[in-house]
Amino acid sequence: MGQKNEKFDFEEALKEINQIADDFERKDIALEEGLKKFERGLMLAEKCKSRLKEVENKIEEIKVKFKDAIKEE
Repeated sequence: MGQKNEKFDFEEALKEINQIADDFERKDIALEEGLKKFERGLMLAEKCKSRLKEVENKIEEIKVKFKDAIKEE
């Protein structure tokens, strides 16, 4: 999973999610197009959520390492 997320651009995904939301707010979208955009938005949101969880876990690891380093001094 780590390798997939290295190629995943979190900021670009957020921009696309926001664009999809804007499209739904501003335009009359055909049913099929709307369905595709909805599915794409949910997929991107899931990837973003997964990436955020990975970052959260990494932050916790760093905090633990930092705590141990301070105790050794």
